[in-house]
Amino acid sequence: MDKNRIVGKFKSSSADLRDAETLPVTPQTSSKAYRLAFADDDFLLSEYTRNVRLQLEYLKPELTFLEKGINSTIVLFGGARIPEPGKKAWAGKTPETKKRLEENSKYYEEARQFAGLSGKACLAHDGKEYVVVTGGGPGVMEAGNRGASEVGAPNIGLNIVLEFEQEPNRYITPELCFNFHYFAIRKMHFLVRARAVAVFPGGFGTLDELFETLTLIQTGRMDPVPILLFGKSFWQKALNLEALADEGTISHDDLDLFQIVDSANEGWKVISDFYKDTDI
Repeated sequence: MDKNRIVGKFKSSSADLRDAETLPVTPQTSSKAYRLAFADDDFLLSEYTRNVRLQLEYLKPELTFLEKGINSTIVLFGGARIPEPGKKAWAGKTPETKKRLEENSKYYEEARQFAGLSGKACLAHDGKEYVVVTGGGPGVMEAGNRGASEVGAPNIGLNIVLEFEQEPNRYITPELCFNFHYFAIRKMHFLVRARAVAVFPGGFGTLDELFETLTLIQTGRMDPVPILLFGKSFWQKALNLEALADEGTISHDDLDLFQIVDSANEGWKVISDFYKDTDI
């Protein structure tokens, strides 16, 4: 996009900003009040422009996806703390906790393999469908981006500014690597193009993403898509959703909104059967 072009009959904002920067320095031009509104960080980051920032944070990735023709995604959720097999866990307060995390590194490998299958389907659709998207951080997220990258497929990372995990992993397609301030907008981008959601073992963030997805489908706010929980032994310990159904707080039919699987091939077969797509 040419930043210097004239939009219709009007001068571009980029040209105005460039001209404003060449003005003589005077008390007037140095005043905060004189800054162009769209180039005034104090103004844009103020409490009163939060609604504008929410719009911009949704619009920036959306325009990129439209420009690149990305129509659908395969979403991978999972824990940042789960290490690559053979590597030490970076988190865990006790040796036993670290040992458990390292044992759970098998899920890193399943996520990597599953993303590889997704990546191959993506390439079969000219990079427009089944594009892997993760939260862009370490652990399972890294495994997802890595698996797609290893087969040469484009993949997306939706990172967020946190005290930890802030640096995006190195396997994300650079022009599809985004950074967010608002969790809510980030989660919208996870699901708006989702053709399937694969949930690997994780913590509060992973559970939050899982339950939001289930809620949206349960309430009809989102079209049904395959929701895959990877790791029967993990999820049978971590969740007892049958208890909610027995207590009547959800329907027994709601238990059909997801499937528990153990392997990449098992998970991908669910997606293939759901869409009856001969190319995947």
